[in-house]
Amino acid sequence: MDELPVVVIGAGPQGLAAAAHLLERGLEPLVLESGSGPASAIAEWGHVRLFSAWPELVDAASARFLEPTGWSAPTEGYPTGAEWIERYLAPLAAALGDRVRYDARVVGVGRKGRDRLVDADRAAQPFTVHLTSADGREERVEARAVIDASGTWRGPSPAGADGIPALGERAAADLIAYQVPDRAHPERYAGRHTVVVGAGASAFNAVHELVRIAADHPGTRVTWAIRRGVTADTFGGGAADQLPERGAVGQRAKAAVESGAVELVTGFRTAEIRREPGAGGADRAVLVGEDGRALPAADTVVVLTGFRPDLSFLSELRLDLDPTLQAPRRVAAEVDPNIHSCGSVQATGAADLAQPEPDLYLVGMKSYGRAPTFLALTGYEQVRSVAAALAGDHEAAARVELALPDTGVCGGAGLYDEPEGAGGCCAPTPVVLTLGASLHG
Repeated sequence: MDELPVVVIGAGPQGLAAAAHLLERGLEPLVLESGSGPASAIAEWGHVRLFSAWPELVDAASARFLEPTGWSAPTEGYPTGAEWIERYLAPLAAALGDRVRYDARVVGVGRKGRDRLVDADRAAQPFTVHLTSADGREERVEARAVIDASGTWRGPSPAGADGIPALGERAAADLIAYQVPDRAHPERYAGRHTVVVGAGASAFNAVHELVRIAADHPGTRVTWAIRRGVTADTFGGGAADQLPERGAVGQRAKAAVESGAVELVTGFRTAEIRREPGAGGADRAVLVGEDGRALPAADTVVVLTGFRPDLSFLSELRLDLDPTLQAPRRVAAEVDPNIHSCGSVQATGAADLAQPEPDLYLVGMKSYGRAPTFLALTGYEQVRSVAAALAGDHEAAARVELALPDTGVCGGAGLYDEPEGAGGCCAPTPVVLTLGASLHG
């Protein structure tokens, strides 16, 4: 199988970095990207500014690969997703040339001549990667190894608090957005009422964008519904976060609540989304909680409750995933918010990412399953280690070359309604915060 490429699924930051590391190790990559250009998922949230600075967003091997082209690494500032693509990811993809194939959606991965049940001579067979092109043409590519860097962006979690779409959520799809609003395109939100559902960094960004839209367009209303009560960690780590901009995102959301620009509803777990006629003939959405509470009718519901990995195209391979996070078991032990919630986690490498299927690795955001704390730096360290392992340099694969920054958060997943005793393994008893008249219990 030495003549076959290592197939990398996804031309995002980690997929492209994996290609650069493989080439540096003398291995030939083939990157398969479902979109029409590099980092197509990032392009969909290109207006959002990252909380990682430029030096934390550029992979070392990729920078070395680009240097002969005259490219120079940006060193200052915090780019938007679009700027990340324009100034780094697109040049990297261009330099990789025809090693990156676009409009190539992977729909299945298996072992040649062996379904999931067959043990005999399994590891000696190449992988078969089945893909479809934009025009529907089917193709099968053989590979010596597979690195799945497909991410989780196109698997947003639903509004339903039980992890299943709320009653009526599918029927109200035209009234729901699963992305952060863009101030540059305010038409859907300006002068209208929006309900934001979610409590992570994406929700913080959504609240910030909507507050900016409201400042430009009087009559814009924002309601923010979260499942838990408010504790010291609700708005992130603040000044204790070693990534200052990550801490600032949550503090901006907190300030919006304190000022009354956003109405915060706590302890709200969505059970149903009802359509009802609105003024002018346009329907509106009413969110109903598991406790029977109904929020004021919204023109748009922005659902940002996390993401989940697509494992469907890996169904014929043998996986060892954590039953909670759907992440590689060893990675999950480091990032499960129900257990380890205090800021920094350990970097993970090839040994943590490897599956029972030899030479299959899940990297990048997908390696965290449903956990929300992934950083680009984490993925770059992962693919460095994986490339070393595939090249037979097990000493380099085992070496850890990254220390992750602390989030400043130590509250655990906790309980939804009861602050007393909530928290993970390392959490103190959370402090209940009072934010102002707009706060609802």
